[in-house]
Amino acid sequence: MPAEVISIVVLVLVFLIATLTSVHMGALALFAAFVVALTVAGESTDDVFGGFPGDLFVVLVGVTYLFALARNNGTVDWLIQAAVRGVGGRVALIPWVMFGVTAVLTAAGAVVPAAVAIVAPVGLGFALRFRINPVLMGLLIINGASAGGFSPLSIYGTITNGVVARNGLEGSPLLLFAATFAFNVLLSVAVFFLFGGRSLLGRREGGGSAPTPPAPDEGEGSRAALPGPAAGGGTAPAAAHGRPGGPTATATRPEGATRTGGGTAAAVEEERIVLTRDRVLTLLGIAALGVGALAFGLDVGLTAISVAVVLSIVSPGGAKGVVDRVAWPTVLLICGIVTYVSLMERMGTIDFLGGSVASIGVPLLAALVICVVGGAVSAFASTTGILGAVIPLAVPFLLVGEVGAIGMITALAISSSVVDSSPFSTSGALVVANATPDQRDLVFRRLMVWGMSMIVVAPLLTWGILVLPGWL
Repeated sequence: MPAEVISIVVLVLVFLIATLTSVHMGALALFAAFVVALTVAGESTDDVFGGFPGDLFVVLVGVTYLFALARNNGTVDWLIQAAVRGVGGRVALIPWVMFGVTAVLTAAGAVVPAAVAIVAPVGLGFALRFRINPVLMGLLIINGASAGGFSPLSIYGTITNGVVARNGLEGSPLLLFAATFAFNVLLSVAVFFLFGGRSLLGRREGGGSAPTPPAPDEGEGSRAALPGPAAGGGTAPAAAHGRPGGPTATATRPEGATRTGGGTAAAVEEERIVLTRDRVLTLLGIAALGVGALAFGLDVGLTAISVAVVLSIVSPGGAKGVVDRVAWPTVLLICGIVTYVSLMERMGTIDFLGGSVASIGVPLLAALVICVVGGAVSAFASTTGILGAVIPLAVPFLLVGEVGAIGMITALAISSSVVDSSPFSTSGALVVANATPDQRDLVFRRLMVWGMSMIVVAPLLTWGILVLPGWL
């Protein structure tokens, strides 16, 4: 069996074993790189280490370190609460606030699963209180994370733009960001009306009045297992969001809400998260990261670490335990996958696969096949790992020049990311986990149907808009 085929089989086994067992995919990929390098590729361990993405490691650690600190000192909770207050109690806008907040977090550099993990408990708590379909809330949170996920500061954007730059392809980071953002906005509009958003229009929260029951036209997914406000304000799902030394789940209680059990609007008023010195400094630090990276071309990872270190020195109390909250599993996942893909590149596997796709004979059909493959694999695994593995497969195909590189990479990025709504993906699993027990099965089924449909719908739409016309 050719060495290229062996490396492909091993990669498939890595995804399969990591999906079906508790073995971490990143650790498994590093193990696979070590074994394949020594037994098949004839490489040394130094060669394996040469493929380790040190720059990407710093980016991942830097941005997750900074956002762990922002979460620890309550800056993220302040942003969420301020955004909800900004809609003036309009219930229909609350899911869109969650979309916007998650998009801002990922656009500024937060890892997509981490952003969903931060916002999902808050959003699902609001969904319970105001009887918003949890599937609607969950999908808007996931879509928001994907919408901001391809900014030049983000992890997805860094991975995608890095592959494009390393291979000398024509790229446009801003167009990639704009296209993925627009697609997720339009997708969320469809979600809003498909999952009961119409019945939320005109409803307002205030004065402790009970929410209006869902309208009959919300569909089965909205009528079934949607309880009214729970005792204590229905914030049970958000309680897990509390943490030592930071804001608790009270941050998820919207302005003007009253608690069943004698609470008053005035009492809730006192629970507002205010801007402290540490939170102001954190906001300034995040802004400095954006300006430094976009305006002055500073390295995102090193700048993020620098901001986090300065904040830790200025406010050591708010930095306690932050390093433990760095997304180490995500770091290991991405670095492991990229290390193995680097080995495949040196073995010629990427050229072999690209040539196989190109041999289909119809470039436009080959482009569609690549997008479907990216979406199908990503629906059952981590998108961060898939982007590093699938995008290089299209490089030899794109170097031929018969399909526009910008349009193809953008279509592949969208196709591989919008399937995060699958409950088998990290973001979808987080939404299911934060749903109440009586809603969990329903949310799982709805997300599974939606996520599986995106495997076909997203590639067809993006291919038809971005690749087929040949304008990019």
